[in-house]
Amino acid sequence: MARKNPHHNGHPHPILSGFTEWVHLPTRFHSFQAAAYVEPTPRQEHLVLVKGRVAGKKDVLTRIQSECMTGDVFGSKRCDCYDQLQKSLVMIEKKGEGIVLYLRQEGRGIGLANKIRAYHLQDQGFDTIEANHQLGLPVDARRFTVAADILKELRVKSVTLLTNNPQKTIDLRKEGIVVRRQPLIIRPNRYNERYLKTKKRKLKHRL
Repeated sequence: MARKNPHHNGHPHPILSGFTEWVHLPTRFHSFQAAAYVEPTPRQEHLVLVKGRVAGKKDVLTRIQSECMTGDVFGSKRCDCYDQLQKSLVMIEKKGEGIVLYLRQEGRGIGLANKIRAYHLQDQGFDTIEANHQLGLPVDARRFTVAADILKELRVKSVTLLTNNPQKTIDLRKEGIVVRRQPLIIRPNRYNERYLKTKKRKLKHRL
C-alpha cells in the first residue's frame, strides 16, 4: 500500500520533483522508505531509498550508486560496486538515518552493451580507461545533476557522501549541495585489483 511522501511538504505526488508514491521497503538491511524518481529528459527512472527523517538534517550519510547490473545483481568481482553498495546500506542502517540514490547510469554512463565490449578489451590487456578510449567513448559519461535535484527535494541541509570518487563531490558542490566526503574502504580481490589501481592512479579515487 502506497504511503504519503514523508520527505516532501504535503504532496504525495509532486509533479515537479518527479517522485512517485513512497512505500515501505523491507530488505536484508532492515527497512527503508522507497520511491522512484522520474527524470523527464532523458527519461530515466531512478530509485531513492531513505532511512529516518532526513529533512532539515546536516551531514546525512548518502550513497550515490550508479547502476551496475553485473556487480549489484550478479555479484561480479570485476568491480567494487556491489561491495560499496552493501557497505553503504550497513552504515546507514547502523546510524539509523541516510539516503541511497540508485541512478540508472550503467557502466559509468556508457550503457550495458558498451560495458561488456569494454570488458572484452580489458580481457585483451587494456585497462578500464584505455578500453573506453578504444571504443571511442568517454571515460565517465555520468551526470549528477539529477542526484542534486533529488537531495534538494529531500530538503537535507548537507550530506556526508560515501564515495572514493572526488569528482562526485565536485559535481554536487557545483549544483549547490553542501558535501563532505567519507571514503569506502573495500578489500580488493584478484579480479578487480588492477581496475582499482587504475581508478586510483588515473581517476584520483582515494582508495
